[in-house]
Amino acid sequence: MKRLLVLAAAAATLFSVNAQTYPGSKPISFVVPFAAGGPTDRVARDLAEAMRKSMGNGANFVVENVNGAGGTIGANKVAKAAPDGHTLLLHHIGMAAAPGLYRKLQYKPLEDFEYLGLINEVPMTLIGKPQLEANTYRDLENHIRTNGGKLNIAHAGLGSASHLCGLMWQSAINAKEAMTTIPFGGTAPAMNALVGGQVDMMCDQTTNTTGQIEAGRVKAYAVTTAKPLTSKLLKDLPTLQQMGLKNFDLTIWHGLYAPKGTPPAVLAQLNTALKLALKDPEFIKKQEGLGAVVVTDKRVEPAAHKAFVAAEITKLKPVIEAAGKFAD
Repeated sequence: MKRLLVLAAAAATLFSVNAQTYPGSKPISFVVPFAAGGPTDRVARDLAEAMRKSMGNGANFVVENVNGAGGTIGANKVAKAAPDGHTLLLHHIGMAAAPGLYRKLQYKPLEDFEYLGLINEVPMTLIGKPQLEANTYRDLENHIRTNGGKLNIAHAGLGSASHLCGLMWQSAINAKEAMTTIPFGGTAPAMNALVGGQVDMMCDQTTNTTGQIEAGRVKAYAVTTAKPLTSKLLKDLPTLQQMGLKNFDLTIWHGLYAPKGTPPAVLAQLNTALKLALKDPEFIKKQEGLGAVVVTDKRVEPAAHKAFVAAEITKLKPVIEAAGKFAD
């Protein structure tokens, strides 16, 4: 018993020393589970710079892109990493979609990670090809019901933002059988097909749709957020909730995670640095440039962040499973 107490005391002292000296000279790696150059990669690089300033003490952040399998390869790498605060995961809504898309997921999102806080949210817009007859959202729903089975909706691949949004919207209006889903190998070819009139509809984040809407190359029908957007271009679009889809609220969000078992003092240091970074005017401006809104509510705290992701899993999983198309 005495030996166990001595070992426990030694471990506690070690954790205390580690927390006091963290991060030291070793860099902190942000693992991004997608390719370089995409929206999540840009968020990670912007946040790395902001947290380098907010953490101080010569903290050094690097971004590591671990692409593949809808983000699950990178997430699994962090889940299995040493819990020392030097390997973190920056992931989007795919963190909540994976339990529905992958039946043999190698990690448990709610059990294998420490939650550090939500970072930002990106609204989504429901858009159609320029030749589509409907000009308003009400017209669109009527057009779908009177042309059952003849219309289609594109997405950028299983687990993509446009895939999840399309699924959730079709489920909400009970139009799953009325539209054919057409997958593409990325956002660019899907958007090109929509602009060119080869597909009818798409639901994607404003990061990808705003330029097309502004140029008049697509028709915009509604936004997926709970409240109307305030930007000059999109402020007149109704929310899907206003159009009768009760509680419909879908955004593409990003959060920060550490491996399970990371010392509490290290987690507290990271969360403090994250919250300071989210108030950095330069970071906020960069996120606005991506069409993202920096989170300012209680979800910047670990417990609220985890509760939010749990609710998102509960919302997405049954809809994904009902569609019957899995990534494994």
